[in-house]
Amino acid sequence: MRFIGLRLARGLLTLWFAVTVTFFLVRLLPGDPVLAVADPNMTEELRQKLLADFGLDKPLAAQYLDYLGQLVQGNLGMSFRQSIPVTTVLMERLPWTLILTISAMVVTIGLGIPLGVLAATRAKGWLDRVIQLTGVTAQSLFVPSVGILLMYVLGVWLGWFPIGGAVDLDATGLGATLSMLHHLVLPCLSLVFIQLGGYVLTMRTTLIEALGEDYVSLAKAKGVRPGKVVWKHALRNALLPTTTIAGLQLGTLVGGAVLTETIYAYPGIGRAIYEAVGQLDFPVLQGAFVLLAAAVVAANLITDVAYGILDPRVRTS
Repeated sequence: MRFIGLRLARGLLTLWFAVTVTFFLVRLLPGDPVLAVADPNMTEELRQKLLADFGLDKPLAAQYLDYLGQLVQGNLGMSFRQSIPVTTVLMERLPWTLILTISAMVVTIGLGIPLGVLAATRAKGWLDRVIQLTGVTAQSLFVPSVGILLMYVLGVWLGWFPIGGAVDLDATGLGATLSMLHHLVLPCLSLVFIQLGGYVLTMRTTLIEALGEDYVSLAKAKGVRPGKVVWKHALRNALLPTTTIAGLQLGTLVGGAVLTETIYAYPGIGRAIYEAVGQLDFPVLQGAFVLLAAAVVAANLITDVAYGILDPRVRTS
């Protein structure tokens, strides 16, 4: 419980820091947020009333304290542009981002672990070298570059997949589900490509180390089949660092999702951030960053706790 408590306190401190940095950074954006709320042609009396309703007539420090107070109560404020709660705006977008990020993570892990095992069991061979080269190249890729390349080749040139949106507007029932999956392919592949290298290279390195341990040699000496030695004995210990990678990669995944959703006009939270920047809609921008930061902190907390359960040495270090 002490281990979990310390991790939870650190997570809350990280979240507060992210909220504070976000609050002040968004106010450094060029432009006047007042224009997003009040029309220049309004009467001064009506203009001042609108500014007071949104709290924009107060000093910056007072706005910050008010925002923290509202945040503790679960209130993310009101959208300047849409005049509806920020929570409503984000909850409409959140399911799309969850579909994209979860599918990308599942595909990445589903491909990364077998490829890492394949490279480790054929270490120093030509297949191992090809997988390593692919993994290193994938780690150096930039999301917009991958997204635009896939959009052009698979979407425009070959015409296999749609290049924007999340579902066909006229699709219903099963057709809507199939349309959603069809639109999901390109954004999902963009995220998979930039994450895959980390899983593959980490799994390869840790599995090679595990295959050199004494318990693996003992299992081989007892006549255990090579496949069983790898998948049942060595892989269990080699998965521990991969558990950490999964938590750490969530930050990369979230950042990549923002860019990916912007490129493909995918209606998730990342697209909402892009739109809020252009409209100087501070509450939506802050709420989206808080939500994403909370997701990353929660994922890292779960990863820490899971690693502490799998490896007791972590709890006592």
